[in-house]
Amino acid sequence: MGETHSIEDRFQAFVEAENKVEPKHWMPDGYRKTLVRQISQHAHSEVVGMLPEANWITRAPSLRSKLILLAKVQDEAGHGLYLYSAAETLGTSRDEMIGDLLSGKAKYSSIFNYPTLTWADMGAIGWLVDGAAIANQVMLCRTSYGPYSRAMVRICKEESFHQRQGYEIMMTLAKGTPEQKEMAQDALNRWWWPSIMMFGPSDENSPNSAQSMKWRIKRKSNDELRQEFIDKTVPQAEFIGLTIPDPDLKWNEEKGQHDFGPINWEEFFQVIAGNGPCNAERLEARRKAHEEGAWVREAAAAYAQKQSARSASSAKSAQSSAA
Repeated sequence: MGETHSIEDRFQAFVEAENKVEPKHWMPDGYRKTLVRQISQHAHSEVVGMLPEANWITRAPSLRSKLILLAKVQDEAGHGLYLYSAAETLGTSRDEMIGDLLSGKAKYSSIFNYPTLTWADMGAIGWLVDGAAIANQVMLCRTSYGPYSRAMVRICKEESFHQRQGYEIMMTLAKGTPEQKEMAQDALNRWWWPSIMMFGPSDENSPNSAQSMKWRIKRKSNDELRQEFIDKTVPQAEFIGLTIPDPDLKWNEEKGQHDFGPINWEEFFQVIAGNGPCNAERLEARRKAHEEGAWVREAAAAYAQKQSARSASSAKSAQSSAA
C-alpha cells in the first residue's frame, strides 16, 4: 500500500515540476481515464463540428469564402486525426472511441447541436465558438501529457486563423446594409450564450476540474476561462457595433472584469443529454458517413496488408541474396 502511494507521490511531483508525461511512463489509472475521456471528446467535437459548417460551403457568398470555409473544415478533420492519435497512445483504440461516439455513449461539445441558419452563423462560429475553443486550448498547449500538448500547439495555430476569419465575416456584415447588420446581430444573439456554456459547468458543479488541475491536465478552471473569454470578446463586439445579448453585462471597475447575467444551465444539460435542436441530426450524419466510408477503410486495410507482405518478401529476398 505504501509503495503505491510512493509511486503516486512521485508522479505528482513529476508533473508539478512541469515535466511531460509520455505514453511509456507510469501514470495513475485515473489520469489515463481522464485523458482518454477529455481527448476523445475533443476529437469527437472536431469531427462533429465539421457538420454545421460544411453545410454552407456551396452557399458561401463568394469563391474566396468557399475556399476559406473549405480549408477550415479540412483543418477540423485534421484536428480530429491528431487528437484520436494522441488518445490512442493511452491504450484505447480509435474504433472503440468512434464506436462510443456513434452509439451516443461518448459526448462532444454541446455547441455543435445548434443549427446554422444564415451565412452570419459562419462568422459567429468562427469568432465566438473558435474563440472560446482557443481560450481553452491555449492552456492545453501546456498540459502535462506530452502527445496531447504537442497536438494542441499546431491546433491552436490553425484555430487562430479560424477565429480571424469568423470575425472578418461579422465585421463585413456589421458594416454592410441594415439587413446585413441585423443578420450579424441575430447570429450573435443566438450563439453568445451557447458559446460561454462551452467552458463547461461552473466550478462548484464540475466534479473533474479540481483533479485535472492537480494533475496539470488543465491549467485554469472553467469559470476563469469563461471570464477571460467574455472580457476579451465584449470590446470586439463594441468595435464592430454589435451588442452582446446580456442586459446584465457591465464592467466592474473594482474587479477589473465584466459582470454578466445568469447562464441557463438547464438548457446546457438538456443539450448534453441529447435533447438539443440538432443532436439526433448530427449523430445520424456521423453514422451515415461512417457506414458509407466502410469501403474506404477496407481498401486502406487491404492496401496496407499488401504493402506489408511486399516489404516482408523483399526483406527475405535481400537476406537470401546476402547469404
